[in-house]
Amino acid sequence: MSRSKPVAVVAGVALAATLLGVVSYATTKPSSPSGSSVAEVSADPSAGVYPELEAYARRDANDGLALGRADAPVVLIEYADFKCGYCGKFARDTEPVLVKKYVDAGVLRIEWRNFPIFGEESEAAARASWAAGQQGRFWEFHRAAYAPGAKEKGFGAQRLAVLAKEAGVADLARFTRDTDSAAAREAVSRDQEQGYSLGATSTPSFLVNGRPIAGAQPMDTFTEAVEAAARAAEAAGSKAAGPDAGRDGASAGNAR
Repeated sequence: MSRSKPVAVVAGVALAATLLGVVSYATTKPSSPSGSSVAEVSADPSAGVYPELEAYARRDANDGLALGRADAPVVLIEYADFKCGYCGKFARDTEPVLVKKYVDAGVLRIEWRNFPIFGEESEAAARASWAAGQQGRFWEFHRAAYAPGAKEKGFGAQRLAVLAKEAGVADLARFTRDTDSAAAREAVSRDQEQGYSLGATSTPSFLVNGRPIAGAQPMDTFTEAVEAAARAAEAAGSKAAGPDAGRDGASAGNAR
């Protein structure tokens, strides 16, 4: 984390690190007869939110590793590893629903962060995903790499080339160069450092407008988090507009 970060951000990160540790424990302990675990996400838009951490959203319209409008009111940041089974479960079962329900509606933006924690093949897959993104095919690569049974085949160089071809990457020679480039290593390292600075020690981990969520939680957890964040953003927008905004608009309309 940069030394130039304000003290308030550092404090927010420390709090988030503590919370992520608590939630990580909660996601591994049995809390229901079925053995599933549900993170507690309050309907209160401000509960469990660290506003300082909203700055971790890049909102770069040219980011090939993101989905949705750069100005969407809610940003979900995902820290994940392609060798992580729970990340694959989220990618197959939950993320498509979020995309259809919120990204397509302009409410949500999803920003990917490579967070490889399972060794050399994880690192290689992370760099390869970044390389696919340079040709506008990150999400197609993401889908191929998280397909059922994909991680069991490994992420060696030949396998990554196969996944790139499945993803529709046009220039495979460039893909190979980009995967092994210093730029790819730097991009992955930047994502890793951000994840570690938040206290993430397992995958997947998330931020939803500054609210930390750990683990491949059930759909309801993400629905509640996204909708609470959207309400908070709407309320903040209304407050910024001021109580006289509607009155001024009416006056202007009457003046025509």
